[in-house]
Amino acid sequence: MDSITIKQLVTDEEWTRSFEVMKQLRTDLTLGRYMELAHDMRKEGYLLFALSVEDEIVSLAGVRKSINFYNKHHLFVYDLVTNPTQRSSGHGERLLDYIHSYAKRTGAEYVALESGIMRSKAHRFYESKMGYEKWCYSFRKKI
Repeated sequence: MDSITIKQLVTDEEWTRSFEVMKQLRTDLTLGRYMELAHDMRKEGYLLFALSVEDEIVSLAGVRKSINFYNKHHLFVYDLVTNPTQRSSGHGERLLDYIHSYAKRTGAEYVALESGIMRSKAHRFYESKMGYEKWCYSFRKKI
């Protein structure tokens, strides 16, 4: 049976190792830009958790604790990705379950996330398998 672990990535070396998986979701990033943004994001409380199989990172979840009027104290999932060769193996579900437990331990009332409009398979996963409800649209404008 494969050894599966979940841990928070803290060193630059760990973050560098995670890049190839994150690049599956954030295709516009170079390693340099990834590390530059990661440095700033970590200062603002961004945490990156990795699920590894036999010491190979296969899934990532990037989160940050936040507070606002509509989600109260919550954990926001900015990034959730599984290496394409490892999808449909339960890794995303296992990692998101871990994130739910982490959120509860740290006093969050909700776990919230956004997902691209075109990612219908991901939407089914969040709603049908993980119990999320679709309740708003998110907008942005380049300035």
